[in-house]
Amino acid sequence: MKKLSKIIGYILNILIIFVVILMIIAIYYFVQVKILNKSYANMFGYTFFEVATGSMSPTINVGDVIIVKLTNDVEPDDIIVCKDNNSFVTHRLISIQDDKFIAKGDANNTEDKPMDVANLIGKVIKVIPNFSLAKNIIFAPQVIIPIFVLLVLLGVLCFLNDKKSKEVE
Repeated sequence: MKKLSKIIGYILNILIIFVVILMIIAIYYFVQVKILNKSYANMFGYTFFEVATGSMSPTINVGDVIIVKLTNDVEPDDIIVCKDNNSFVTHRLISIQDDKFIAKGDANNTEDKPMDVANLIGKVIKVIPNFSLAKNIIFAPQVIIPIFVLLVLLGVLCFLNDKKSKEVE
């Protein structure tokens, strides 16, 4: 029983560390976007976006999350993110001419209008498929509340078990 209690304690510690890291990221993101009114969060030269349209399908689909390296060092055929008015566009870079670039969604028939290089956010380095589905499932109240209750009960169980074993010694 003592080994089981130790294992549960280690698992709880790992989960607590994981949750604290997620909370720090969420707070940092909140401060940058909501309080400092930035249009996206800069996390050590990277940011992320959830894809809202199918213009890059099948390469990137609605609900995928993309991790973007904030850079101007892009080449034709890179998938880039740029700011167009109040929205972000994720398309494949076709060409760069002077201070303008032209991009096109893989699923689109026509190229985008030329945009200023100043609107370029960066290039996509990773696509996390269906992340929004997982996020919606994990953070649904029907899932998160039982997980939280289970973690609290396991923590109480470990505490009581440790207290009981110290009283026996």
